[in-house]
Amino acid sequence: MSQSVLALLVGLTLPIVSPTESASTDEMQWVQVSKNQGHFVLTPSGCPFVPWGLNYDHDHKLRLLEDYWETEWPTVERHFQEMRQLGANVVRIHLQLGRFMESRDRPNENALARLARLVKLAEQTHLYLDLTGLGCYHRRDVPGWYDDLAEEDRWQVQARFWEAVAARCAGSPAIFCYDLMNEPVAPGAEKKKGDWLVGPPLGGKQFVQLITLDPQSRPRSKIAEQWVRTLAAAIRRHDRRHLITAGLLPGTPQRADAWSGFDPKQLAELDYISVHMYPKKGKVDEALTILEKFAVGKPVVIEETFPLSCSMEELEQFIDGSQKYASGWIGFYWGQMPDELRRSKEFSDTVTWQWLEFFQRKGKQAEKP
Repeated sequence: MSQSVLALLVGLTLPIVSPTESASTDEMQWVQVSKNQGHFVLTPSGCPFVPWGLNYDHDHKLRLLEDYWETEWPTVERHFQEMRQLGANVVRIHLQLGRFMESRDRPNENALARLARLVKLAEQTHLYLDLTGLGCYHRRDVPGWYDDLAEEDRWQVQARFWEAVAARCAGSPAIFCYDLMNEPVAPGAEKKKGDWLVGPPLGGKQFVQLITLDPQSRPRSKIAEQWVRTLAAAIRRHDRRHLITAGLLPGTPQRADAWSGFDPKQLAELDYISVHMYPKKGKVDEALTILEKFAVGKPVVIEETFPLSCSMEELEQFIDGSQKYASGWIGFYWGQMPDELRRSKEFSDTVTWQWLEFFQRKGKQAEKP
C-alpha cells in the first residue's frame, strides 16, 4: 500500500488481538463519527478508525447466513475467525425480514436470540458488525402478507423490525452500524401491486428493493428522505448511540441519486453515507467521479466492492484513488480461505482468491508504520 492516510489509520485501529484469542467486551471501544464529520473514531480513546471489512452475505454454497447459523454454529464461528485472520475489522451481515418478523406486529424471538449470539461472537473475535436489514433476497422466503401491504403499513413493519433489532443490540460496542436496507430505490413511476423487488435475480438473489409502489407525484428524493426518517426514528427509540446508514446504489458521473432517487445531501438522519461501487474495466476514473458525488460532508464507506467487472489491478487503483473521498472499504468473503480457493479450477474461485490475497496483503502492509 502507498504511504497514505488509509495505511496509517488502519495500522492505528486494527485490534491487536490474535484470531485465536478472545477480546472481552470492555476492551472493545465504540465507533463514532469524528467531530469534524470527516472520518470515524473510537471512543473513549479518540483514535481514528478505518473500516476495512468483508460482506458475509452467504457461504460458498450460496446459502444465506440464516440458513445455517442455527444448525451449523461452529461453521459461523470458524468463518468469523477466518475473517479476523484475513485482517478484517468489520463484517457486514444481512438480515432477512421474513426470518425476523413472524407477522406485522410480532418479531421472531428465536431469530433475535440468534442475532444476540452473533453479537457476542463479534465481541469475542473483536469484529464490528455492519447490520444490514430488511433483506428479501429470496422471493420464496418473502411473506405474502408483507408484499400485500401498502406503503404506510409496509414502512411500519420495517420500523418494527428495526425497533426489535436495535433493542437487542443497543448495549454492545460491537455494532458498527445499522444499515437500513441493501440498495433501496424510490421509483419515479407507479409500479404493479406487490412488485417490490427490482429486476431479475442475480445469482438467485434479489438485492434491490423499492420503498414505495406509488410516488403520488412526490419527488423521489422526498420519498427517500421520509423513509429514512421513519426508520431512523424507530431505531433511536431504543438506541441513540450506534451509527445509521443505508446501502446506496452508485449514480452517474452527473448525479449520485440517478438510479436510486436517494440524494445523499438530503439524508440528514444518516450518520454516514454507504455506497456500492464496482468499477468497470477501463473506467476507474469514471468510478471515482461517481464516488465524489457521495462526498457531501459526512464520512463515506464503500460498503461493497469487488473485481466483478474489472481486473484486480484496476480495483486496487480504484481503492487507492478513492482515499480522497472514502473513509472505509468493505469487500466480500464467502467461507473459503485463499489456500482453498487457489486449488480450484473455477474462474469465480480464482477471482475470489485474488481478491482475498489483495485484501490480506493490504491489511498487513497497513499494520506496518
